[in-house]
Amino acid sequence: MSKLLSRLLVAGLFAFSVNANAAELKIGYVQVDKILQEAPQTAESGKKLEKEFAPRSQELERMQKQIKDIETSIDKDALTMAEADRKNKERDASNLKIDFQRKQRELREDVNLRKNEELGALQDKINKAVTAVSESEGYDLVVYGGVAYANKKIDITDKVLKSLGKK
Repeated sequence: MSKLLSRLLVAGLFAFSVNANAAELKIGYVQVDKILQEAPQTAESGKKLEKEFAPRSQELERMQKQIKDIETSIDKDALTMAEADRKNKERDASNLKIDFQRKQRELREDVNLRKNEELGALQDKINKAVTAVSESEGYDLVVYGGVAYANKKIDITDKVLKSLGKK
């Protein structure tokens, strides 16, 4: 029984290898990390986000300076300042710190949301570029993402980057 099974297995593998050679597959690989780093849209997206959030970042910088100025004033004038004035300034500094931390957290969250939106849009462009290159060059299979090894001769990353640069 085992001899019959092994003969069938060998015959099946032989038939598969004959068919695989007859219909040769053209396979490509794309390095997504490289595309995300080098695509012109990545730099454009970064500049766009920086410009979009610059006013809020500047406001946080002003608040931080204001907190530091109040704390410096408290330290400098501690000996000559009335107790009530010192407590008022400390309360003001404490309230500013709380407001600063809240605004800082909100800014971080908003920046992360926008980065994710921009990344999603870039991924759509990458997918379209991969599809365009794959179809125009007759690839049967293109893999990107978690690949343990890919030979450089099937790497089409530079072609996809070139395609992204045209748009």
